[in-house]
Amino acid sequence: MSSSSSDEKSTPFSEEQAGLDRQGLPLSTDELEPAPDGGLRAWLVALGAASIFFCCLGFSNSFGTFTQYYLTHQLSDRSPDDVAWIGSLSAFLQFFVGMIGGPMFDRYGSKVIHPAAVIYIFAVMMLSLCKTYWQIMLVQGVLMGATMGFLQFPAMGSLSQYFDKKRAAAFGLAISGSSIGGIIMPIAVSKMLNSTSLGFGWTVRIIGFLMIPFMAFSVAVLRARLPPSAASFLLPSAFLEARYNFIVISTFFVFLGMFMPIIFLPTYAVSKGMGVTLAGYLPAILNAASTFGRIIPGVLADKYGRLNVYAFGSFITSVVIFCMTATKNNAGIIAYAAVFGFTSGTIISGATVSITGCAKDPRNIGTYTGMGLALGAIGALIGPPIDGAFVKHYVGFFEAAMFSGAMCLFGGTVVLMAKLASPEGFFSRS
Repeated sequence: MSSSSSDEKSTPFSEEQAGLDRQGLPLSTDELEPAPDGGLRAWLVALGAASIFFCCLGFSNSFGTFTQYYLTHQLSDRSPDDVAWIGSLSAFLQFFVGMIGGPMFDRYGSKVIHPAAVIYIFAVMMLSLCKTYWQIMLVQGVLMGATMGFLQFPAMGSLSQYFDKKRAAAFGLAISGSSIGGIIMPIAVSKMLNSTSLGFGWTVRIIGFLMIPFMAFSVAVLRARLPPSAASFLLPSAFLEARYNFIVISTFFVFLGMFMPIIFLPTYAVSKGMGVTLAGYLPAILNAASTFGRIIPGVLADKYGRLNVYAFGSFITSVVIFCMTATKNNAGIIAYAAVFGFTSGTIISGATVSITGCAKDPRNIGTYTGMGLALGAIGALIGPPIDGAFVKHYVGFFEAAMFSGAMCLFGGTVVLMAKLASPEGFFSRS
């Protein structure tokens, strides 16, 4: 009898369980099994999350290549800030919709991912048919951006349930999938658009076909480990915690500044005489360095503190953004892309794992992450258009770089305020 009871206790919770004990009462946080922090099941979930980020953020990180192409082809009659709105709206929605996607995962598990994966592939194929500004805005900006929120946040929620002490390292590994996608996709897109006769339509379709096996793998392996949360859909009580508020505010300002080189570096490079094809490879170089910038700081964050690494990454990234217009030739711009990729790699994973640390119940991590990044993503919405307006008004990139660097610097300062509000104290490894 005791052996049977022990076996039942060691069995992971399934998604179908209602989160109740044998008397029909909700399980408390203390009664939930601790995260395994490893094992085949956990690492398959990490790889599934990486596949999601490969298809979503990997494609989003390639927008610099699309920006350069749009400005010289079907959207040549539009200004840089007009085109920037497409990328910024997509970046905003993929985080803002997490306010819905995260809580839905906490309540319904991985079922949220299945229809979203189909819709996302459909949206990529529809993008291949777009010819006008508003068609591209609605598909690439709205439909793809919103669908990403129903893919990425459930992936982060699932990953958080399998890792605790090694969570920053696991997130670094998972989000590095976006960097790998950001290496492959810009090179493929730039090569197909500028060196072949395939054209825009078939270039985008080929990228869509590339995504299908990755999406299928993620649908197969991503699962919730804990029973569904019985809490309300949103948790306003989270905003009563000062540390959580400071992290959300910091994310807003860091996002406001960090997207400037991601979107405008290829355009800046062409203005300095770099060839269009080579400039199209810059996002790939940036994302290649970002792979290490996500994994290495993730490992360090588990040892030295998540807020510490997030703050340090924000400060260093701000300095690098300030220096963007100091690069004047091909070699300098390529080196700059690599340096920025590494330093900025800490930000999204750093912000995410910092937010997850505020959730006292692991079943609410999706809700905490969704609400926090949704509000922070407003910075990603307005940042690139402001940068584009600076570029258009001053006919140069210096003012945009100064503005973006200052915003990122201030965001890092707010992270320090979150440390002050942390129960562990300012000098802790929090």
